[in-house]
Formats: sequence, C-alpha cells, structure tokens
Amino acid sequence: MATETEQPTLTVDELAARAGVTVRTIRFYSTRGLLPPPAIGPRRVGHYGPEHLSRLALVEELQHQGMTLSAIERYVQQLPADLSAHDLAIHRALVASWAPDSAQKATRAELEQRAGQVLSERDIDRLGAMNVLERGDAPDAFRVDPGLLRLGVQLLQVPISLDTLLAARDVVLEHSRQAAKELTQLFQDEVWGPYSEREHSPEAVETMMSLSAHMQPMVVQALVTAFQRSLKEELRARYAAE
Repeated sequence: MATETEQPTLTVDELAARAGVTVRTIRFYSTRGLLPPPAIGPRRVGHYGPEHLSRLALVEELQHQGMTLSAIERYVQQLPADLSAHDLAIHRALVASWAPDSAQKATRAELEQRAGQVLSERDIDRLGAMNVLERGDAPDAFRVDPGLLRLGVQLLQVPISLDTLLAARDVVLEHSRQAAKELTQLFQDEVWGPYSEREHSPEAVETMMSLSAHMQPMVVQALVTAFQRSLKEELRARYAAE
C-alpha cells in the first residue's frame, strides 16, 4: 500500500472511490483551491496520493460541521503549507472530536472500496480494536469513522498483535478519562464554583455552559499537542538509552 514517502498512485476515479465522493466533486474542490494539483504522469494523467485523501476528509468534515465552502476556503488557506497527510488526518480528527457522531454506515464492499484493499476477518477485528469501525447487526453491515479509516488501514501493516492494540486502547482510555475527570474538577472548583456564588440568574448558567462548550475544542487540541510532544520525547529518550 502507499505511504507518504511514495509517489502518488491514485487516479481521479480511484481517489473518488477511496474518499467516497464523486469525480465531479474532486474537480470542483480543485478549482476552489481546496485540493493541491495532482502529479502529472505519462499521457498527462493526474495522480493523487495520501495528502489528497486527507484533505478531502478534512473538507468533508468541515462541511459536516456546517461551514460554507467560502469559510472552508479561508480555513484551509490558513493551514501550514507543509502539513503531511498524517498531520491533516490528526487535524481532521480534532475537528470531528466534538461532533455528535461522525460514523457512517457501510457494507463490506463499500468498506473495502474506501480502504483500498480486501479486508480479512482479522483486519476487521483489528480495525474494531482501534475504534475505526463497529460491526452492525448484519454480517455485512458496519459503522465506520471515515477520518480514522486510512490511518487504521496503515496500522494493519504494522506487526502489532491484536492483544497489544487492545492493551494500548485501554491505556489511552484510562488516562484520557482520568485527564477529563481532573480537568472537569478543576473547572468546577476554580471557574464554575466561584462564578455561581456571585451569579444566580439563568443567564449566568447559560453563560457558563457556553464557556464550557467553547473550551472543549481548545482543551482537546492542548491534550493532543501535549501528548505528541511527550511521545516524541519519550521515544527519543528510549532510543537514546538503547
């Protein structure tokens, strides 16, 4: 399968199938500057790669959040030009993290078309362990997070056992829940409590609820940034020690 260091290999039809959009949509997004131009190969055929898939997922997520195309254009223009497909996927996950539900229904054939490969039962179990998908009531029915699917498919190639993936998921859930609990308690003690002692009107409650909602994306971004830096430092120290 393709990685970020490989040359773009998808035709516009293949890109559309992987992204779950139409070719017409891809061409329209390109004219609006939402997608970088493809690499031109023999016979003037355009070829697309991981960055295009990640940008399409981000644009679709922003639309799902209710942003107009004009607003999305301004949003995309503010992103650093050197963002990798991996960075874009993380950015999309941050955008989607406070959405009510971003999962989509898919059949086995649709899932494999989006994944770009045939998936074994072992692959399905591993993707489920990574919270990329959930099995539906029918054997051929799934609920899939399209933004996490590409990263999940990449991880299928990594020699990690299912038990290790499940253990890693438990570690992430345990520590994220603990962080959420402590941050909520901090907000309660230092912000909500003192404010509620001074203000008792329904408008004050509404103000604090609005503040809490606006803080959520900032807290998520702060946690992801802190984790990325901590992980890099830990890996660097571990490799240096060995």
